[in-house]
Amino acid sequence: MVKLLIGEKGSGKTKKLLDAVNTALAQSKGHVVCVEKDDLLRYQVSYRVRLLAAANYGISGYEAFYGFLSGLCAGDHDITDILVDATLKIGGKDFDEFAKFIEKTARLSELTGTVFTFTVSTAKENLPQGIFNICEIE
Repeated sequence: MVKLLIGEKGSGKTKKLLDAVNTALAQSKGHVVCVEKDDLLRYQVSYRVRLLAAANYGISGYEAFYGFLSGLCAGDHDITDILVDATLKIGGKDFDEFAKFIEKTARLSELTGTVFTFTVSTAKENLPQGIFNICEIE
């Protein structure tokens, strides 16, 4: 399952993501991972959540980002949830590439049973309509 938290900058997406992290942690029988662009959420996320800063790994663009997420799932079969803040800052603002990334991530979710949640800083109408058939919108 892929979930999207969509809204303009300042609309409370990160707060919702942090709430989702805490909910996932309470419900998970495995591991919860939170990915962000930089190292900003360090003091807001429980020490039991694996917090990763994409910038520390040189991730840029959706191909590298997908490879990173795939590697996380391949390396730890106990990951139940991966939550990502600032998705467009990590992958880029090409919405067609974003849609392809979401399609691939949905297949990865089905394969691994991992729930992916992404914050997306844009208006809903800017996104390709096809992704709304794939994702749950929060």
